Order: sequence, then structure tokens, then C-alpha cells
Amino acid sequence: MFTGLIECMGTVKSVNRSGTSVKISIVPGIDDFNVPDGGSVSVDGVCLTVEKSCGRELFFSAVMETLNRSSLGSISHGRKVNLERALSLGGRLDGHLVLGHVDGIGTITRDLDLNGSIQRSIRFPGELRPFMAFKGSVAVDGISLTIADTANDEITISLIPLTISKTTMAHKKAGDVVNLECDVLARYIHNMLRKETGGSGNSLLAKLEGLGY
Repeated sequence: MFTGLIECMGTVKSVNRSGTSVKISIVPGIDDFNVPDGGSVSVDGVCLTVEKSCGRELFFSAVMETLNRSSLGSISHGRKVNLERALSLGGRLDGHLVLGHVDGIGTITRDLDLNGSIQRSIRFPGELRPFMAFKGSVAVDGISLTIADTANDEITISLIPLTISKTTMAHKKAGDVVNLECDVLARYIHNMLRKETGGSGNSLLAKLEGLGY
């Protein structure tokens, strides 16, 4: 589990594809990014297990499900990625709970420069619509962000200068893809309501009306 607060960027040093999996090595951008073998790291929002390390270089494997569902399917040598180590029990949770289980791939549609900050719009897969709420949380390439607006199948997020400078967001532009993970709490609530109402939105409205809302 992660917080969505990126610790550093890393650089992909090697990519070796074999059948239905890919082996990746990444060099973190800071010296003290220590992770034991078997430890978890969020790589652009994807939870991967450190298989081994050699100096600062960390080695991971990703299977076909991960490659198909995330931007790691097109990962290449030299690419910059966001890195975060797993949250320690009792540690600070300054972002929101991020599992590292990518829900879908979004596409950046436009950027608006606001005196150093960026207002960025991202188109998301339609099946994620129930989990995208105004002022709700979303992880974009592993970064915990607040949804400033949502319309149709598009969200708008605001990137402050610190986020831009410390993450890969500065390297992204319109047309680029990003990994999206919806707020896990929104998923649980949606699942609970579907069970309560038999999966019908109309039933939910009727239930709320019956309770006096």
C-alpha cells in the first residue's frame, strides 16, 4: 500500500521482454532509496516487487495482465518513472490510500498553464465513471491528486510547481497516456450500494427517497 506521494523519479536502465512477461531494471534518482528483496515499489502507480538489487539498480518483473492494463506495456530504456516505497505501518498518510492496482489508462487531452501551475485534463475509460467524483481522490501515474472537475469521461486535475518538478508530470503532454487508479474507498462504497440495490441506479434513488432524502 502507498500514499501517492512520490519519493523520487527513477530511470529505466534495461527492459527485457520474454513471452508474456517483461523484466525491468530501474535506477532511483536518490541514493538512499533502499528496498529489500521482496519489497514493494510503486512504479508509475503500478505495484511491483523487487526481485533483486545491484548497487542502486532495482530489478522487477511484470506479467501480461500488468502490461495490458498499464503504461508499462510500452516501457522503454531511458524512460523516467515515478517511484514510491510501500507505506510503513504507523507512517504518515499525507496523500490517500493507493494500492498500486491500476484501473485503466487515461489520455491527457489538454494543459492550461496557470502561472507555473498546470490545469490538466485527462480522458478516462467509461467504466471508471462511477469512481470519479468532484473533490475526490485519484492516483495519476502513482501521484495522489484531487479531482478539480469531472465532465463526461474526463477529469481535470491541478498540478502545483512542486509536483511538476518532483515527478514525471513535467515530461507529459497532450496525447500522452497515464496510469489511473480510482480511490479504493469509492470502489468499496460503489460495490456495497450495488449489492444493496441489486445493481440498479434507479433502485438506489428509490431507496434514498424512501429514507427521506
